[in-house]
Amino acid sequence: MSGGTVGAIVEAHRSGAASPEATVARAYARIRAHDDPAIFIALRAEADALAEAKALAAERSRDLPLYGVPVAVKDNIDVAGLPTTAACPAFAYTPKADATCVARLKRAGAIVIGKTNLDQFATGLVGVRTPYGIARNLFDPALIPGGSSAGSAIAVSAGLVPLALGTDTAGSGRVPAGLSNIVGLKPSLGLISTAGVVPACRTLDCVSVLALTVDDAFAALAAIAGPDAADPYSRPRGLGALGALPRGVRLGVPMPGQRLFFGDQASAAAYDAALARLQRLGAAIVAFDMEPFYQAARLLYEGPWVAERYLVARALIASEPEAMHPVTRQVILGGAKPSAADAFAAFYELEALRRVRDHAFRSIDAMALPTVPTVYTVEQVLADPITLNSRLGTYTNFVNLLDLCALSVPASMRADGTPFGVTLVAPAGADAALAALGRAFHADTALPLGATGTAQPPLAAISARAADNESAVAVVGAHLSGMPLNRELTSFGARFLEESATAADYRLFLLPGAPAKPGLIRVDAGGAAIAVEIWAMPADEFGRFVASVPPPLSIGTLALADGRKVKGFLAEAVATHGARDISAFGGWRAFMAQAKLPA
Repeated sequence: MSGGTVGAIVEAHRSGAASPEATVARAYARIRAHDDPAIFIALRAEADALAEAKALAAERSRDLPLYGVPVAVKDNIDVAGLPTTAACPAFAYTPKADATCVARLKRAGAIVIGKTNLDQFATGLVGVRTPYGIARNLFDPALIPGGSSAGSAIAVSAGLVPLALGTDTAGSGRVPAGLSNIVGLKPSLGLISTAGVVPACRTLDCVSVLALTVDDAFAALAAIAGPDAADPYSRPRGLGALGALPRGVRLGVPMPGQRLFFGDQASAAAYDAALARLQRLGAAIVAFDMEPFYQAARLLYEGPWVAERYLVARALIASEPEAMHPVTRQVILGGAKPSAADAFAAFYELEALRRVRDHAFRSIDAMALPTVPTVYTVEQVLADPITLNSRLGTYTNFVNLLDLCALSVPASMRADGTPFGVTLVAPAGADAALAALGRAFHADTALPLGATGTAQPPLAAISARAADNESAVAVVGAHLSGMPLNRELTSFGARFLEESATAADYRLFLLPGAPAKPGLIRVDAGGAAIAVEIWAMPADEFGRFVASVPPPLSIGTLALADGRKVKGFLAEAVATHGARDISAFGGWRAFMAQAKLPA
């Protein structure tokens, strides 16, 4: 089972084809065989992990979503009984309790194997700012592994464990994933609790997930997401299930003159090829102005967020400055300089940029960006540690500042054997929608899993029926996929199920006013079948969604062509008096294509 996915491991445990104890033993054997001491800072005693696996099997809790899955945890996240070092021995302490995310992993059936190496205090995107050695890049040992979650990414890519936790404040979970040919999931802010995580920038920090496939990453996200009273930055964000890939997703890409690769033509070509693949999958590629997002990225290391990093390390800097990595110390000391006035100036600028963000996402559903613009050797980064690190964050640094979620997925292998990844970025709350797109894209690449050489498993089918904890909703107008209001669905955690049609007793009207919108009503005679999309929304979000629908629209019960009844958009009949009847087009999408109205 070299390179086994979370899904394959759980299935084997449930069927009895393998045992959690044997899987854990195999993980330790692989770690020994791989023989890179820079991946893990601390390994749990193998006997303890095996005993936990044996006890888990004895409990017969086979329905647990991560039943018997070995996991690694970045060493700035607390695991009870194992030291937390943040890659700084002088900072180390041994926690008595697990971080909330680790506790939830364990409750889901996962078994922690050890703590992984990182750029010290999670400050870096390179993976070389650590006294515990530099983990070997699996595709070219001369190259950096990427950071700060270097050990977690390498452990997954090498097949030592199928799943690992990292953190992501400026790209720390995405950059090493991109350089390791694996998936790096950066959730919406507050979706995963950061209680028990050593802060980098507490207002921006996210626990990230590193896995071989999007399905595996999303399974882990579902297991550990949710509000936590112990984390004041936790937010009650909805998270729906995985959905199918809707058509016409609008993907924003930087205008050609704004695409930065720092002279790396191989990465530029790989990006063009990735965009062509996305188009073949049905996405619409839309150019947008990237400059405001670059501006936001520059704020991260020029504004008060460096001061947040200083807060964590200032006692150590004051007492033992030489105990810190010199580059980390140099970066963090910059946080002692800005004044309160500087901080507020940065806050004002960021708030203005968030308005620009909102404007940009009215015309696109997500961004499709390079995960990194280029890659450097260890020697190059050691010679120029600040500039080259900054370049690696070109397409990642702005994401947390602007409260966006992101998913890095493998895209291709360059001719020189270096992995190239793309990152999908969307507004907060669209985690499930990104996963639906990312899993389809990754499967289409047919790339092997990480560095294991193992082929990807067949993409699991997505149910076209709403689950017991979901409500099916039929959408007919601007909430259709690729339309301006679709984000209102995804922000409530809705997932795409299928295209369908109403029974043949409805009429569709172009309602007066701007922007253009349709109104659907049921009639006694002279009706037609109208095209709709069916989405599944978490039941606990459905009420909030209904309350957000403005008149003259409402949510009622629609009859579908196959006899099913679902909730969906209807209009007040009085609003259609004098309105243009567009039923003959068969649906809003067809009418918009013919009328060429602005979406």
